[in-house]
Amino acid sequence: MHLAEIRTPIPLCQRVWHNEVADLLIRNGVIQMSKPSDALELKPIAGVVQDPNEVPVVVHSDVKGAIEDMTFLQKSLLFAELAMVAYNDEREATVAAAMVGFSDVTFFDHDGSQAYRFRNDHDCVIACRGTEPNEWNDIRADANAASVLAETAGKVHRGFKTEVDDLWPMLETALVGNEQPVWFCGHSLGGAMATICAGRCYLSHIKSVPRGLFTYGSPRVGDKRYINYVELPHYRYVNNNDIVTRVPPAWMGYRHCGTEVYINRNGRIGHLGMIRKRRDRWHGFLRGLKRFRVDHFSDHPLHNYIDPILEAVRKEQDAMGRGESAVDASDLTGQDPKTEAS
Repeated sequence: MHLAEIRTPIPLCQRVWHNEVADLLIRNGVIQMSKPSDALELKPIAGVVQDPNEVPVVVHSDVKGAIEDMTFLQKSLLFAELAMVAYNDEREATVAAAMVGFSDVTFFDHDGSQAYRFRNDHDCVIACRGTEPNEWNDIRADANAASVLAETAGKVHRGFKTEVDDLWPMLETALVGNEQPVWFCGHSLGGAMATICAGRCYLSHIKSVPRGLFTYGSPRVGDKRYINYVELPHYRYVNNNDIVTRVPPAWMGYRHCGTEVYINRNGRIGHLGMIRKRRDRWHGFLRGLKRFRVDHFSDHPLHNYIDPILEAVRKEQDAMGRGESAVDASDLTGQDPKTEAS
C-alpha cells in the first residue's frame, strides 16, 4: 500500500471546528470564495439568427461586462462565437452581435478580404472572416503558400499577408482613435489574418495594445523569426486531427505561434504530451473512418470547436457555483501564453 492511500479519519468535533473557522474566515474576507464571473452569462435559450435557406447562427454568450473580467473559458467561447458571426453577411452579423452584447458593428471588405469590428461600452473586438469555399480570393490566399518578408520581422505566408495588406489600412484607421481594450480572433484563414493583424497592431503607433488573440483551426503563419518577434497573449485552439492546423508544412520553414489549446477526440480540452496526442489523433482518425468520414476535414468546422468549449463553460460555471475556482489557461495548456515553435 502506498502512503498516499492511508487516510486518517478526522474526528467529528474537529471537522465541525474546521468548518466554523472556515466560515468565520470567509465572512471576514480572509478567504475569498470563487463565484461565477458576472461579465458573461450563458443565455437560457440560445439566440438564433437565420435567413431563409441558410444555416442558422446560434449564439450562447451574453456579455454583461468587460472581457478582462471573464474567465479563460468564457473568453474562449465568446471569441469563437464572434469568429462564427464574422462568417455572415452584415445584417445577420449585426443582429447576432447585438444578441451577444455588441451593439456597434462595422464591416470591412476589400476585394474579398473581410473582417468585423464589434464594440460595446467596454471592449473592441476585431474578428477576421475565415475561408469561404465560393470566394476565389480566399482560395487563392490559402494556396499561395510561398513565404515573403513580413512587415515586422522574418517571413510570413504570402497569401495571408496579401489578405491583411488589403484590409489593414481600413482597420488601422478604425483603431487609431480607439481607447478601449482591443482583442483579435478568427477561425481558419481568419485565424491567420487575425494573427498578422494583432502583430501589426502591437508594433504600430496605435495606442490600444492588443489584450489577447484567440484563434481556432488556424494554419501556420510565419517562420520562427516572425513568430518570436512579437509576444502577446495568443491562445490557439486545435481540434484533434484538424488538417488546417498542420499546413503549411513545417519543412517549408513555417511554425505555429501562440499557446496550443488542444481538444481531444472526445471533445475534452486539455494538454496532452506528444505521444498521447499522437495516440489520440490516431484513435480519432479510426473512429472517423468507422463513421464514413475523414477526421482531418470533419474536425475543422467552427461548430466542432464551439461545442466542446460551451460544454466546458457550463461545467466551469457549475463548479464555481459550488465555490470552486475558475479554470485557468495554464490548467488546460500546461504553460503560459508565450510563443511556441511547432
